[in-house]
Amino acid sequence: MKIAILGWGSLIWDNQPKFENFNKQVSRWQNNGPKLKLEFSRISSSRGNALTLVIDENNGEHCKVQYAMSTRRNPDDAICDLRSRESTILKRIGYYFTDGSKTCEPDVPKSIKSWAALKKIDVVIWTGLESNFKKESKVEFTVDAAIEHLKQLSNGSVTNAAEYIRKAPVFVNTPLRRKLQNEQWFTDVYSSV
Repeated sequence: MKIAILGWGSLIWDNQPKFENFNKQVSRWQNNGPKLKLEFSRISSSRGNALTLVIDENNGEHCKVQYAMSTRRNPDDAICDLRSRESTILKRIGYYFTDGSKTCEPDVPKSIKSWAALKKIDVVIWTGLESNFKKESKVEFTVDAAIEHLKQLSNGSVTNAAEYIRKAPVFVNTPLRRKLQNEQWFTDVYSSV
């Protein structure tokens, strides 16, 4: 059974020792994953309220993501690996079984289905966190609202935010990331990370 895990953020670059078990269960990251609408539109409490990347059908921009093959043969084990790595609950893990034997709570983007068929992959797994920007900030997500959110972070938190955005792979080309490249206050923080 071929099981692919999709990545576009810290799953790819964050190699802290606590993630060692997960990293042993996947092959190296490869380009040419499906295109997904991504944006830094989730306020992450575990990262000091930094904005993190999620699939965001309303505000995201199509980005071709990466994938790694799981060494697992049982898809339930691979799903559990990702759930543990992301310190989340099962309903926040997306998965697509090409045979239709299981379905997940987050909607499966159509691009994942066609990509899996093209690559002859049996199961595709990804982090299914949603944007929580409006819930946490009480305003709709816009690029300007996201920048205001970042400006209000403490020094340590804005440094975390800059690190996360800086370390995102180059294929993550979103409206917020492009605008931040022209914000002097942010590029000052960004260059110090």
